[in-house]
Amino acid sequence: MRQTKEIKILIVDDEPNIVQFLEFGLQNEGFQVLTAHDGVTAVNLAKQFHPHVVVLDVMMPGMDGFEVCRMLKKVENTSVIMLTARDEVEDRVKGLELGADDYMIKPFSFEELLARIHARLRNQFPQLLSEVAIGPFRIDDGRMEIRYNNSVLELSPTEYELLKFLVINHGLVLSKSTILDRVWGYDFGGEKNIVEVYIRSLRDKLNDSEHQLIRTIRGAGYRVDFL
Repeated sequence: MRQTKEIKILIVDDEPNIVQFLEFGLQNEGFQVLTAHDGVTAVNLAKQFHPHVVVLDVMMPGMDGFEVCRMLKKVENTSVIMLTARDEVEDRVKGLELGADDYMIKPFSFEELLARIHARLRNQFPQLLSEVAIGPFRIDDGRMEIRYNNSVLELSPTEYELLKFLVINHGLVLSKSTILDRVWGYDFGGEKNIVEVYIRSLRDKLNDSEHQLIRTIRGAGYRVDFL
């Protein structure tokens, strides 16, 4: 993703190796990045830095991630992605009730975190992403245009929204139900196989006859993988 220099991300984790890994990766993507190793420092930094996204560990000494999330959501317009080493439903529910926007279980891939950051920015700060480059794609919402390997794709409005949704969430498996809700709307009354029809059309336009770009994950949905 390019054109991200004005997008600010705060990483909060008490594990130095994780902080260093994420800081390097996100800076390499062009983001402004600050880091904190404890909750108090994170809250103080956020008041000065005003991050668009906070990647926040739950389990920290002193002030834990839940309290940090609660405090940040009171004073900052920021999107919080919480990290936890435990796959506990109660933890996820608590975090979401306190205002967290997303939840990831450790260990996780950097690519998945990046996809989730893109999704949060698209939902909460679309003005920062009027034109976004992700892998071989360039998405320009102002022109309603998507380029693939520098060639403009001829897309219908629905194809545009579907491909944009798939690309922004690249690396994540998206079910047909999720795609229908996000692209066609929750009140869509048609058949789910409409997704298959549009996926087939996109594959034709992307010369993806081998399904290497838009992959079918049997029994689960679809996932975009960059070649």
